[in-house]
Amino acid sequence: MKKIERALISVSDKSGLLDLARALAAAGVEILSTGGTAKALTGGGLAVTEVADYTGSPEILDGRVKTLHPKIHAGLLYRRDLADHEEQMQKCGFKPIDLVVVNLYPFEATIAKPDVTFEEVIENIDIGGPSLLRAAAKNFAAVTVICDSGDYPRVAAEVQTSGKTSLETRRYLAQKVYRRTSEYDRVIANYLAEYLK
Repeated sequence: MKKIERALISVSDKSGLLDLARALAAAGVEILSTGGTAKALTGGGLAVTEVADYTGSPEILDGRVKTLHPKIHAGLLYRRDLADHEEQMQKCGFKPIDLVVVNLYPFEATIAKPDVTFEEVIENIDIGGPSLLRAAAKNFAAVTVICDSGDYPRVAAEVQTSGKTSLETRRYLAQKVYRRTSEYDRVIANYLAEYLK
């Protein structure tokens, strides 16, 4: 794996975020971000490229569509070991995204609110987050993905030491993503099943 050059960070829970981002920035990693996460990072003195500026497409539909873009997903999914993938990326002018840091909209906390409306619940179903996580996890051979802030120190330490993460770490983080997204979907499915009775 090459050194991590570019990270996409978009989190609801910002615990530990600045420490991780500072470690990445110190290692020369370019940070892409969205909305409230970008504000938190710039407020912490970090340089950030807004995803809308990176893709050339504005956030639309009240933020429902921001990271669902070919420039983002191609950067995550392309295989660095395939010449035709590399050629397509260059032809499109797309760059690799080597690290994804995403935690999902707080669906479980939302449905636990006593007076929550159905509309509020629906708006707290994360779409872009699981898509980013799953794409990055699928390509764990080249992409590091974090869905749990508890893993920030491990990744920060590896990046500070070598500029990249170990395959062992990437495998561990990828399987953690699939556990998290499957549980997230299970909670949503159960909620809808109960609501629609």
